[in-house]
Amino acid sequence: MIQFTTWDILRGLLLAARWTILLSLISFAGGAIVGAILLFLRIGKVRAGRIAVRYFVELFQGTPLLMQLFLAFFGLGLFGIDVPAWLAAGVALTLWSAAFLTEIWRGCVEAVAKGQWEASASLGMGYLQQMRYVILPQALRIAVPPTVGFSVQVVKGTALTSIIGFVELSKAGTVITNATFQPFTVYGFVALIYFALCWPLSKSSQILERKLNVAHRNH
Repeated sequence: MIQFTTWDILRGLLLAARWTILLSLISFAGGAIVGAILLFLRIGKVRAGRIAVRYFVELFQGTPLLMQLFLAFFGLGLFGIDVPAWLAAGVALTLWSAAFLTEIWRGCVEAVAKGQWEASASLGMGYLQQMRYVILPQALRIAVPPTVGFSVQVVKGTALTSIIGFVELSKAGTVITNATFQPFTVYGFVALIYFALCWPLSKSSQILERKLNVAHRNH
C-alpha cells in the first residue's frame, strides 16, 4: 500500500488550487466585462434593454449555480455538442458573476445623490459625460467593498464545478481523500487554502474602502 506523507497531500492540493485561482480570475474578469455592459443597458434610456437585463439578472440570481453548471455542461450535449468541463465552468460562472455584479453596480450608481445628476445636467453635460465625470467616480467608491466581497463568493463558487468533473481544489480534496483515507487532514488543508485565498481579498477590501473614504473627505 502506498504511503502518502503530509507534504504529498499538501502539494497535490496546492497544484489543484492553481486551477481554482485561474477559474476565479477568468470568471470574475469575464463577469465584470459582461456586467459593465449590462449595467449601461440596465440604467440606460432604452426600455427594451432595461427589461432584457432585468430578466437576465432574475434568471441567474433566482436559480442555483449548480443547476446553471449542469445546463452549461449537459445541456449542449443533448444536441451532440461536446463541451469541456473547464469551458462549461467558465461560461456558467462568468454569466452568474455578471448577473450579480450588474445589480451590485446598479445599486451603487443609484446611491449617488439625485442632485449630482441635476447639477451635471445644468452644466450642459450629456448622459455619457455625466456618467464618466460625475456619477461613476462617486459610484466607484461605493462599489469597491461589495465588489471585492463578491469576488470571495466567486472563489468559493468554483467548488461547485467539481460536480461536472472540473478538477479544482475541492475535487482534488475528494480524490486525495479516496487515495489516502485521511479526510480530516485533507479537508483541513482544503479549508486552510480557501481561507488563504479569501481572507486577503476581504482585508484588501477594508483597506481600500478606508483609503477611498479618506481621499473623498480630502476633496
